[in-house]
Amino acid sequence: MSVDTVGPDVAASPADVVAELRRREVVDVDDSSTTRALYSTDASLYRVVPQVVVRPRSVEEVLAVLDASRATGVPVTSRGAGTSIAGNAVGTGIVVDFAKHLNRVHEVDVERRVARVDPGIVHAALQKVAAPQGLRFGPDPSTHTRCTVGGMIGNNACGNRALGYGRSSDNVAALDVVTGTGERLTIGRDVATTSPTLDRLRDVVAADLATVRTELGRFGRQVSGYSLEHLLPERGFDVASFMAGTEGTLGVLLGATVDLVQTPRHVHLVVLGYGSMAEAGDDVPTMLPHGPIACEGLGERIIEVYRAAKGAAGVPDYPRGGGYLYVELAGDDPAELAAQAERVVADSASLSHRHVTSVAEQAAFWRIREEGAGLASRIWDRPALSGWEDAAVPPERVGQYLRDFDALLQQHGLNGEPYGHLGDGCVHVRIDFPLSEPGGHAGYRAFIEDAARLTATHGGSFSGEHGDGRARSELLPLMYSEQAIALFRGVKHVLDPDDLLNPGVLVAPAALPSAAQGRAPVPGVRALDADLRTQGRGWAPGLQGSRRGLRLLHDDGDLGAAVHRCTGVGKCLADNKASHGVMCPSFQATRDEKDSTRGRARVLQEMVDGRLVTGGYRAPEVHEALDLCLSCKGCLNDCPTGIDMATYKSEVLHQTYKGRMRPRSHYVLGKLPFWARLTSPVAALANLALRVPGLAHVARWVAGVDQRRSLPSFATRRFSRAARPALEASATRTDRPRVAIWADSFTEYFSTSGGHAAVRLLESAGYRVEVVQKQACCGLTWITTGQLDTARSLVERTVGVLHEYVADGVPVVGLEPSCLAVLRSDAVELTDDPRAAEVAQGVFTLAELLARTEGWQAPDLSGTEVVVQPHCHQSSVLGFAADLDVLGRTGATVTRLSGCCGLAGNFGVERGHYEVSVAVAEQQLMPAVRAMGEGAVVLADGFSCRTQLDDLADVPALHLAELLAPGE
Repeated sequence: MSVDTVGPDVAASPADVVAELRRREVVDVDDSSTTRALYSTDASLYRVVPQVVVRPRSVEEVLAVLDASRATGVPVTSRGAGTSIAGNAVGTGIVVDFAKHLNRVHEVDVERRVARVDPGIVHAALQKVAAPQGLRFGPDPSTHTRCTVGGMIGNNACGNRALGYGRSSDNVAALDVVTGTGERLTIGRDVATTSPTLDRLRDVVAADLATVRTELGRFGRQVSGYSLEHLLPERGFDVASFMAGTEGTLGVLLGATVDLVQTPRHVHLVVLGYGSMAEAGDDVPTMLPHGPIACEGLGERIIEVYRAAKGAAGVPDYPRGGGYLYVELAGDDPAELAAQAERVVADSASLSHRHVTSVAEQAAFWRIREEGAGLASRIWDRPALSGWEDAAVPPERVGQYLRDFDALLQQHGLNGEPYGHLGDGCVHVRIDFPLSEPGGHAGYRAFIEDAARLTATHGGSFSGEHGDGRARSELLPLMYSEQAIALFRGVKHVLDPDDLLNPGVLVAPAALPSAAQGRAPVPGVRALDADLRTQGRGWAPGLQGSRRGLRLLHDDGDLGAAVHRCTGVGKCLADNKASHGVMCPSFQATRDEKDSTRGRARVLQEMVDGRLVTGGYRAPEVHEALDLCLSCKGCLNDCPTGIDMATYKSEVLHQTYKGRMRPRSHYVLGKLPFWARLTSPVAALANLALRVPGLAHVARWVAGVDQRRSLPSFATRRFSRAARPALEASATRTDRPRVAIWADSFTEYFSTSGGHAAVRLLESAGYRVEVVQKQACCGLTWITTGQLDTARSLVERTVGVLHEYVADGVPVVGLEPSCLAVLRSDAVELTDDPRAAEVAQGVFTLAELLARTEGWQAPDLSGTEVVVQPHCHQSSVLGFAADLDVLGRTGATVTRLSGCCGLAGNFGVERGHYEVSVAVAEQQLMPAVRAMGEGAVVLADGFSCRTQLDDLADVPALHLAELLAPGE
């Protein structure tokens, strides 16, 4: 099959590589600048642009990729979810993305308690398949909602519960791998494989057993280097376990059979509070004899960042302290667990503690711990970065290590907040390295080298679960002897003699008995400060000086810094429905990295960098990545680093079309409130005209609307005018408190029934109801289409109008979530008028007002099934807790849906977006509507959501006001 048309000694061009791959019938091959930008980094600090990205659809295609690699001499880097923190998943040659297609669970054998899986299967997806059998895959990294099992095996990932279930290497039953030479091997516990390659591997280890026995496998989290201890004769020459943690440098994983464990029937979490993280670390040796399945550490600062981002309601009650241990116990008898937990508390040196047995509250505690990496990046004035990320020491040394590490940070003038798997001695930390400042790279190297020396003095490992990658491979001679390094290179020489598999990571191949030539750097290993990506301060010429349309307050007005908030942790890739997340609806529909929040951030980072994406704001790569962004703002709330892609998209569109012709939809849909106001006097005639097929077709074409979409009908009477009789009656009740309804454009000109219901409802709640009569448009449609100068003028006018009410202490109620979200969030980004911040505090959702209204009684809706589709901006900006509170008071059976409806304002109606819009709706909304019982009520405050339901399901949906209001 191999055809050496280029030859390994000749530098192959991307076109050569693509040709070789396609000659071998590899289908999904992409060397576009957009895709290369998407895969130019992972969750590490490194930027390495690949030549080609391949997303194989079968094992045969993977083998063909490796054959093409040998033919061209172009290296291969394996990639799972791209959440590697050490730079393990970036490479200069062919990057192979296993997650897109090779992502199945082929078999769960309940009797043997194993599962046979593809390398690209997501950890959480495997758990979902195993759970009905009462089983689970033991290791569970914090990225379990998106990391792949293949990636876990590659890095020897461990996770929060390694104390109970072990590392990935401890849970590998068998592996199907192909070496750098093209030899396919099946290796594992119950597999008898004979191979000259394995014989040579055995010989390498046998040549220096003393070094392996004394330097390798000293404690559980010694992940740095190659875990040669698995190849010892007394360990049964366990090649499968050895391959875990080799970071794709010795073989490419084609499939795996992994062990499953029994899911515990009961779990008891003890949260212990200490004066500091170091004091928590001191107590670890006392905790371990109690047999916890997890013993995790977390600092107070991370909790406070979470509280600031999510609100106090999302944070459970912590005991007193500045550092915490989560000690999790598992078993079959709750009473026995409770007694065991009391012994944990009695033996601890904690200041205070909490017993947590509620599953929901346990999940809340773990959610904060699992988002530690993202949260820790936003604690300090400078962004905190990975780099020295997951060093591990023997658990009995972790307290003193934390003290010494803190002193080292202070010595270098740096800040970091440690957290992590303290029970295993593994410490995670994000550090505010000033990489973009003068001398930043030199300072980075100086700290990393000192940190390595410190860890070595504690008998530790530079990596405890993330691997060495580009971040730590150079440092291995500070941890291992020359003899150990020589063994590593000998192993590499046996399995990948041509250095085609993830070169530059760990070691380069060399035949025994040669040893490492000197200390750092190891020959053939990439320097730890090479390929560091900027943090948004190094703008391409001509871009940074552009006047911003938005203030970008959280990033000092710097779009480069804003898009570099993305650290690659990849939460946007996860199925977030269980936590009622919204991010990222387009990715859930397409499963394409380009359509994830992370993917878009990567392309924008490359735009800022200017080397790969060279066209600035108008670059086709930028608009290709942003095209399917729904501007849902899900990432603003769900992304732990605070990415706000809707805002960045608005800015890009503003810069792109400033002084230029725009797409037709911007002139029609982007100015919809203007056209609605203009049409209002002749609304009946306009509605009649739009029912004529030919005219409707032309109208859609002019507006840039997909021909499969309906056109909304205009209200024949504007809400504010039609409501005047009711308002005049309410005005006579001068003894009542005032409330003002802000009539947004959708309530005013299209869907007025919710407005009328709100008048009746608030009147019945004891208010004197008014409707804001002055023109007050929030400018939403101008914002989403990047017409920010006009949007600013509209927002400033609206702020002035509404401030009159707010200044008088009159609550202003908004009925359309997307418009209200503009006042809560976008207004302060558009204008520096101080009144905008005051208005943001003085406007409320209907539910927020009702929840705080004394004496208001919700109607009794017992026996009524209510299916609720929150608007994306409700979930992301406004919050939905008050709505759930109010609905709970009705006694109705409420099903809250997650995610986006798929219409998202102008997005879903624009030509080119229909299929994705429908696919997003099919994620949850449409299945829920089809499954609901007869007589069920669908509740959707968003005009877009109601329109989508009407278009796709012919199901009428109510506004909350219509559900709660008394009859007319």
